[in-house]
Amino acid sequence: QLQLVESGGGLVQPGGSLRLSCAASGFTLDGYAIGWFRQAPGKEREGVSCIRSSDRSTMYKDSVKGRFTISRDNAKNTVYLQMNSLKPEDTAVYYCAASPYYCSMYEGGAYDYWGQGTQVTVSS
Repeated sequence: QLQLVESGGGLVQPGGSLRLSCAASGFTLDGYAIGWFRQAPGKEREGVSCIRSSDRSTMYKDSVKGRFTISRDNAKNTVYLQMNSLKPEDTAVYYCAASPYYCSMYEGGAYDYWGQGTQVTVSS
């Protein structure tokens, strides 16, 4: 069964950090661009970050630049999202997705595989 599984979410105080993981099973992430998306209650899903397979170049949503870092470890078949200096507005369910085509933070249709999501709550 081909699937992505996110982990690492939780409750954290403002200014805290979390590292999300996106692990693939049934296929290798090498060759796929991996995107992180999030959806807060009552809001549309938005792209947060993306990392290409070819050169590992990255893209970030403006509001997370300098705070979030995406990385990949092909040997572990896992992509990470390190989130620092978290803010209440970062609260959302975070999803990872795999695209064999290209990195995009706007085109969900480019992604063939999606994880089930992990909840991130930033609150004091």
